[in-house]
Amino acid sequence: MRTITIILVFVFKIVSCISQTVHPKLEIKHLTGNFFIYTTYNTYKNTQVPANGMYLVTDNGVAMFDTPWDTTQFQPLLDSIKFKHHQDVVLCIATHSHEDRTAGLHYYQQKGIKTYTTKQTDDICKMNHQKRAEYVIHKDSIFTTGAYSFQTYYAGQGHTPDNIVIWFEKEKILYGGCLIKSTEAEDLGNLADANVKDWPNSIKNIQKKCKEPLFIIPGHNSWLSNQSLEHTLKLIKEQQLNSTNKK
Repeated sequence: MRTITIILVFVFKIVSCISQTVHPKLEIKHLTGNFFIYTTYNTYKNTQVPANGMYLVTDNGVAMFDTPWDTTQFQPLLDSIKFKHHQDVVLCIATHSHEDRTAGLHYYQQKGIKTYTTKQTDDICKMNHQKRAEYVIHKDSIFTTGAYSFQTYYAGQGHTPDNIVIWFEKEKILYGGCLIKSTEAEDLGNLADANVKDWPNSIKNIQKKCKEPLFIIPGHNSWLSNQSLEHTLKLIKEQQLNSTNKK
């Protein structure tokens, strides 16, 4: 009997571990008002990592920010939005050139959705033979969809040379993408295209422009804290110190 009990406990622990690491392919959570966060997963350094995107529901359609990292979720996301809100996605803006932001651009363009990136992002995507948007943003721009307005803002280099943020001034919502790290993050993550030297100034520029955000959405992990700008600066300082100590 004791042997059976030990086996059952062991099996339970295995099942518990599996349940903790297996995620739904697509999660949609309400942020505030007509704003929603969608999350898909992909593998980075042998670990399943969540990637956050956002969408806004308006009377004139849905504005989407970034595309799913999981390529199997391009259509399920559209289907879920249609089912939940009875609206179609009308535009999509990618915040930098990495695949967790741009992978679905061509797919959505084929669906009749207007897709946008900055000129910097488009140049990088073109150079790397990646998916490109239909429309190019040449400077910081204000978009209006339904009753909502928002601004694309390039604060400087950081996670990538081209990373932008989206600022909803009226609602005090800052969609940061991968330029901003979640307070759950223990490091800066993928630094392959990063400019760690300029990154602090870029964050400080955001702090000056985007005053007192109520919500800050990082590219990965939790968005429940609005202290992620300060946390990002802390992580950058730690990275710079580590780099100095290795020299």
